[in-house]
Amino acid sequence: MAQPLSADQFLAVLKQSGVRVVEHGSWRTHNRNHKGAWGPVHGVMVHHTGPYSTEAGMVELCRTGYTSLPGPLCHGVIDRSGTVHLVGYGRTNHAGAGDSDVLKAVIAEKPLPPDNEADTDGNAHFYGFECINTGDGQPWPQAQLDAMHKVSAALCRAHGWSERSVIAHKEWQPGKPDPTGIAMDAFRADVAKLLGSKPTSPKPADDESDISPFPGADFFRTGRRSALITAMGKRLVAEGCGRYTKGPGPRWTEADRRSYAAWQRKLGYSGDDADGTPGPTSWAKLRVPKP
Repeated sequence: MAQPLSADQFLAVLKQSGVRVVEHGSWRTHNRNHKGAWGPVHGVMVHHTGPYSTEAGMVELCRTGYTSLPGPLCHGVIDRSGTVHLVGYGRTNHAGAGDSDVLKAVIAEKPLPPDNEADTDGNAHFYGFECINTGDGQPWPQAQLDAMHKVSAALCRAHGWSERSVIAHKEWQPGKPDPTGIAMDAFRADVAKLLGSKPTSPKPADDESDISPFPGADFFRTGRRSALITAMGKRLVAEGCGRYTKGPGPRWTEADRRSYAAWQRKLGYSGDDADGTPGPTSWAKLRVPKP
């Protein structure tokens, strides 16, 4: 979970992955942000386009959309040669409403449950790639699959996600078939290889009895000493948010505050909501074990 990359960062990340990138018009500012939030982002979603007359025509359709579904319809279109066409950036009409339980699993990087609800806006939370394929059994060229793997891995690497942050439209919205013909567990395994890791094993469900309840904001004050603060600090380090020169230790310090502020920013908070003082929601997501 993170704030979206800037458009320039997004472009750089894709180019660094080794794919060929073509920019179309004012893609950096072509979006649907006036219709709702863009971010925090949680993952990458892949689609197939469906029937098309020409690849160039499908790229343009994904850029402009149509009357009932205005464009852009994704961030990038991946053609059958593996070229990535950038057509929009920000909120785009690609994911639609999907299952909140799937979103929770993506955030926790756990196996996905069946998508049986459409109760959550996915356009705010996923990078989207439309991949040119008729969806009726048309084979997928290896060059196209390679590009799909590369862009997915590149965005996961940029955000510190594992391959479990990559999902299909068919895993998000009930009734969607795309991308047809792609087994997503195998797809994610290929992404994991590009990330230089083995596919992650499912994370075991935590025993809630071992998780420390929120002790209240007043607990975190200068001079407070507790094993709970050490446990919190270790979790912050594990999440990549440690800002310690040594430690963490049991005494609440400015380093703890700065580390917790980094965690709040990782969750998408900003301003006064990322001041480094723990709150009940961010604390629950950190899952600090009982010391």
